[in-house]
Amino acid sequence: MVRPPWVPEGYGAPLLVVLTGPAAVGKTTVLRRMRELELPYHIGITATTRPPRLTEVDGREYHFVSTETFDAWIAQDELLEHAFVHGMAWYGIPRAMIRAALARGEDVIVPPEVQGAATVRAKVPGVLSIFMAPPAFADLEQRIRNPERPATEAEIQRRLATARDELARVREFDYLVINEAGRVDETVWTLHAIMQAEKRRIGRMPVVV
Repeated sequence: MVRPPWVPEGYGAPLLVVLTGPAAVGKTTVLRRMRELELPYHIGITATTRPPRLTEVDGREYHFVSTETFDAWIAQDELLEHAFVHGMAWYGIPRAMIRAALARGEDVIVPPEVQGAATVRAKVPGVLSIFMAPPAFADLEQRIRNPERPATEAEIQRRLATARDELARVREFDYLVINEAGRVDETVWTLHAIMQAEKRRIGRMPVVV
Protein backbone atom coordinates (compact mmCIF):
# COMPACT_ATOMS: atom_id res chain seq x y z
CA MET A 1 0.00 0.00 0.00
CA VAL A 2 1.27 3.47 -0.91
CA ARG A 3 1.99 5.64 2.14
CA PRO A 4 -0.24 8.77 2.10
CA PRO A 5 1.74 12.04 2.19
CA TRP A 6 0.38 12.97 5.61
CA VAL A 7 1.73 9.78 7.23
CA PRO A 8 5.28 10.36 8.57
CA GLU A 9 8.04 8.06 7.36
CA GLY A 10 8.63 5.30 9.90
CA TYR A 11 5.07 5.46 11.26
CA GLY A 12 4.05 1.98 12.40
CA ALA A 13 7.63 0.66 12.17
CA PRO A 14 8.43 -2.43 14.26
CA LEU A 15 9.07 -1.94 17.97
CA LEU A 16 11.86 -3.20 20.17
CA VAL A 17 10.34 -3.51 23.64
CA VAL A 18 12.37 -4.09 26.79
CA LEU A 19 10.17 -5.73 29.42
CA THR A 20 11.87 -5.81 32.79
CA GLY A 21 11.25 -6.01 36.51
CA PRO A 22 12.62 -7.76 39.59
CA ALA A 23 13.13 -11.52 39.63
CA ALA A 24 9.91 -13.52 40.24
CA VAL A 25 7.64 -10.63 39.22
CA GLY A 26 6.08 -12.83 36.53
CA LYS A 27 7.67 -11.82 33.21
CA THR A 28 8.04 -15.43 32.05
CA THR A 29 4.41 -16.23 32.83
CA VAL A 30 3.16 -13.12 31.03
CA LEU A 31 5.23 -13.79 27.92
CA ARG A 32 4.13 -17.43 27.87
CA ARG A 33 0.51 -16.23 27.97
CA MET A 34 1.21 -13.87 25.06
CA ARG A 35 2.38 -16.87 23.03
CA GLU A 36 -0.72 -18.87 24.01
CA LEU A 37 -2.95 -16.01 22.85
CA GLU A 38 -0.96 -15.87 19.58
CA LEU A 39 -0.40 -12.14 19.84
CA PRO A 40 1.68 -10.85 16.91
CA TYR A 41 4.96 -10.37 18.77
CA HIS A 42 8.36 -12.00 18.50
CA ILE A 43 9.48 -12.91 22.01
CA GLY A 44 13.26 -12.63 22.20
CA ILE A 45 14.92 -15.22 24.41
CA THR A 46 17.69 -14.28 26.83
CA ALA A 47 20.84 -16.40 26.95
CA THR A 48 22.26 -17.43 30.32
CA THR A 49 25.13 -19.46 31.72
CA ARG A 50 23.09 -20.77 34.65
CA PRO A 51 21.79 -24.35 34.48
CA PRO A 52 18.11 -24.88 33.63
CA ARG A 53 15.59 -25.54 36.38
CA LEU A 54 13.54 -28.74 36.31
CA THR A 55 10.61 -27.25 34.37
CA GLU A 56 12.68 -25.13 31.96
CA VAL A 57 13.38 -26.03 28.34
CA ASP A 58 16.30 -24.72 26.31
CA GLY A 59 15.00 -22.25 23.72
CA ARG A 60 11.73 -21.66 25.56
CA GLU A 61 12.51 -19.83 28.83
CA TYR A 62 16.20 -19.18 28.05
CA HIS A 63 19.02 -20.21 25.76
CA PHE A 64 21.26 -22.15 28.16
CA VAL A 65 24.86 -21.82 27.00
CA SER A 66 28.34 -22.49 28.32
CA THR A 67 30.52 -19.78 29.78
CA GLU A 68 32.90 -20.27 26.83
CA THR A 69 30.12 -19.58 24.31
CA PHE A 70 28.98 -16.54 26.25
CA ASP A 71 32.54 -15.18 26.43
CA ALA A 72 32.89 -15.61 22.66
CA TRP A 73 29.68 -13.64 22.07
CA ILE A 74 30.98 -10.83 24.28
CA ALA A 75 34.27 -10.73 22.37
CA GLN A 76 32.40 -10.58 19.03
CA ASP A 77 29.96 -7.90 20.26
CA GLU A 78 27.09 -10.27 19.50
CA LEU A 79 25.11 -9.39 22.63
CA LEU A 80 22.78 -6.41 22.82
CA GLU A 81 23.52 -6.31 26.55
CA HIS A 82 25.00 -8.63 29.14
CA ALA A 83 25.29 -8.66 32.90
CA PHE A 84 26.43 -10.87 35.76
CA VAL A 85 23.26 -11.25 37.83
CA HIS A 86 22.87 -12.09 41.52
CA GLY A 87 26.59 -12.92 41.61
CA MET A 88 25.73 -16.28 40.09
CA ALA A 89 25.44 -16.32 36.28
CA TRP A 90 25.70 -14.30 33.07
CA TYR A 91 22.60 -13.16 31.19
CA GLY A 92 22.49 -11.45 27.80
CA ILE A 93 20.44 -10.81 24.66
CA PRO A 94 21.86 -12.15 21.35
CA ARG A 95 21.75 -9.46 18.65
CA ALA A 96 21.30 -11.69 15.59
CA MET A 97 17.79 -12.93 16.38
CA ILE A 98 16.60 -9.42 17.25
CA ARG A 99 17.91 -7.96 13.99
CA ALA A 100 16.32 -10.75 11.97
CA ALA A 101 12.88 -10.32 13.57
CA LEU A 102 12.91 -6.52 13.13
CA ALA A 103 13.96 -6.96 9.48
CA ARG A 104 10.88 -9.16 8.98
CA GLY A 105 8.75 -6.29 10.30
CA GLU A 106 7.96 -8.01 13.61
CA ASP A 107 7.61 -6.24 16.94
CA VAL A 108 10.15 -7.73 19.36
CA ILE A 109 9.89 -8.08 23.14
CA VAL A 110 13.01 -8.91 25.14
CA PRO A 111 12.97 -9.61 28.92
CA PRO A 112 16.38 -8.73 30.40
CA GLU A 113 17.14 -8.20 34.06
CA VAL A 114 16.77 -4.61 35.29
CA GLN A 115 20.41 -3.59 34.97
CA GLY A 116 20.53 -5.07 31.47
CA ALA A 117 17.32 -3.29 30.51
CA ALA A 118 18.80 0.03 31.62
CA THR A 119 21.83 -0.66 29.43
CA VAL A 120 19.67 -1.35 26.37
CA ARG A 121 17.58 1.75 27.02
CA ALA A 122 20.70 3.90 27.18
CA LYS A 123 22.41 2.55 24.06
CA VAL A 124 19.61 1.63 21.61
CA PRO A 125 17.74 4.51 19.95
CA GLY A 126 14.00 4.04 19.75
CA VAL A 127 13.66 1.27 22.33
CA LEU A 128 10.43 1.17 24.35
CA SER A 129 10.98 0.22 28.01
CA ILE A 130 8.31 -1.22 30.30
CA PHE A 131 8.86 -1.99 33.99
CA MET A 132 6.73 -4.73 35.53
CA ALA A 133 6.24 -4.56 39.30
CA PRO A 134 4.22 -6.37 41.98
CA PRO A 135 1.30 -4.66 43.77
CA ALA A 136 3.21 -5.00 47.07
CA PHE A 137 6.68 -6.13 48.12
CA ALA A 138 5.14 -8.92 50.20
CA ASP A 139 3.75 -10.46 47.00
CA LEU A 140 7.22 -10.49 45.48
CA GLU A 141 8.77 -12.00 48.61
CA GLN A 142 6.19 -14.79 48.55
CA ARG A 143 7.13 -15.59 44.96
CA ILE A 144 10.86 -15.50 45.73
CA ARG A 145 10.28 -17.94 48.60
CA ASN A 146 8.55 -20.37 46.20
CA PRO A 147 9.19 -23.90 47.59
CA GLU A 148 9.45 -25.20 44.02
CA ARG A 149 12.66 -23.16 43.71
CA PRO A 150 14.62 -24.15 46.82
CA ALA A 151 17.24 -21.65 47.97
CA THR A 152 19.17 -20.90 51.11
CA GLU A 153 17.99 -18.06 53.36
CA ALA A 154 21.16 -16.13 52.46
CA GLU A 155 20.33 -16.43 48.78
CA ILE A 156 16.73 -15.37 49.38
CA GLN A 157 17.87 -12.31 51.32
CA ARG A 158 20.27 -11.41 48.51
CA ARG A 159 17.45 -11.63 45.98
CA LEU A 160 15.15 -9.53 48.15
CA ALA A 161 17.82 -6.85 48.54
CA THR A 162 18.38 -6.84 44.77
CA ALA A 163 14.61 -6.54 44.19
CA ARG A 164 14.40 -3.49 46.47
CA ASP A 165 17.23 -1.82 44.55
CA GLU A 166 15.59 -2.66 41.22
CA LEU A 167 12.17 -1.33 42.24
CA ALA A 168 13.83 1.95 43.18
CA ARG A 169 14.83 2.37 39.49
CA VAL A 170 11.30 2.31 38.06
CA ARG A 171 11.38 5.99 37.06
CA GLU A 172 14.16 5.27 34.56
CA PHE A 173 11.66 3.50 32.29
CA ASP A 174 8.84 4.61 29.97
CA TYR A 175 5.91 2.68 31.45
CA LEU A 176 5.01 0.91 34.69
CA VAL A 177 2.69 -2.11 34.65
CA ILE A 178 1.51 -3.72 37.90
CA ASN A 179 1.29 -7.51 37.60
CA GLU A 180 -1.22 -8.82 40.14
CA ALA A 181 -1.43 -12.49 41.04
CA GLY A 182 -4.20 -14.29 39.19
CA ARG A 183 -4.66 -11.44 36.67
CA VAL A 184 -2.17 -12.44 33.99
CA ASP A 185 -4.52 -11.70 31.11
CA GLU A 186 -5.08 -8.16 32.40
CA THR A 187 -1.31 -7.61 32.39
CA VAL A 188 -1.01 -9.07 28.89
CA TRP A 189 -3.69 -6.82 27.44
CA THR A 190 -2.22 -3.77 29.18
CA LEU A 191 1.14 -4.48 27.53
CA HIS A 192 -0.59 -5.03 24.20
CA ALA A 193 -2.41 -1.68 24.49
CA ILE A 194 0.83 0.17 25.29
CA MET A 195 2.61 -1.34 22.30
CA GLN A 196 -0.22 -0.68 19.87
CA ALA A 197 -0.39 2.95 21.01
CA GLU A 198 3.38 3.36 20.65
CA LYS A 199 3.28 2.07 17.06
CA ARG A 200 0.95 4.96 16.27
CA ARG A 201 2.89 7.67 18.10
CA ILE A 202 4.14 10.40 15.79
CA GLY A 203 7.83 11.22 16.12
CA ARG A 204 8.93 7.91 17.60
CA MET A 205 12.61 7.28 16.92
CA PRO A 206 13.48 4.33 14.66
CA VAL A 207 15.06 1.30 16.28
CA VAL A 208 18.76 0.76 15.56
CA VAL A 209 20.16 -2.49 16.98
